[in-house]
Amino acid sequence: MRYLVRDRHRRRSSLRRRSDVVEAWTLGAVAVLLLVMAPLVGVFTAWQAHDSARATAQEQRADRRQIRAEVVGRLAGTLPMAHGGRQPSARTTVRWAEPDGTARRATARVPARTRNGETVDVWLDSRGRIVAPPPDDRAIQQHAITIGVCAAGGTAAVILLGHMVVRHTAMRRRLAEWEQEWAATEPEWTGRRA
Repeated sequence: MRYLVRDRHRRRSSLRRRSDVVEAWTLGAVAVLLLVMAPLVGVFTAWQAHDSARATAQEQRADRRQIRAEVVGRLAGTLPMAHGGRQPSARTTVRWAEPDGTARRATARVPARTRNGETVDVWLDSRGRIVAPPPDDRAIQQHAITIGVCAAGGTAAVILLGHMVVRHTAMRRRLAEWEQEWAATEPEWTGRRA
């Protein structure tokens, strides 16, 4: 049976056109590209994104410092919000003392159930402004996986779009060939002169 299937593809047939052969080879190439190229692009891109995000996180850790601050009051009208899968947080006023003894106050996001008088961790940048904490290893991994999946999906979409273009072109060519052949054959069947 296998011999018949292989032989059928090699045999010359008057019904098989060049566009059919191109379309069949294209389908094989698309299958290989989808099974090999798309995952490789996804893995490579995820790897690059992971390295880049880890380097950015290290730069942020070097630039930022963590301090303990005391919650001194909630801002009126603020509702708890969840950001990026983290626990709900609310904006509130916090105070802390600088290493030189200077007291400072600022508005920061703290866990939603934090009460006045409790201490929380706050991150400051090199200019003394309150900023978000640097990403942890889990956030870096999630970022890399997301980028990798998007890259693999984008590669697969480009491959499938290219296949659609080839199929469309092959179909137009096939229809044009059939039209030419019918123009040559029709007078024999209908008895009309062209």
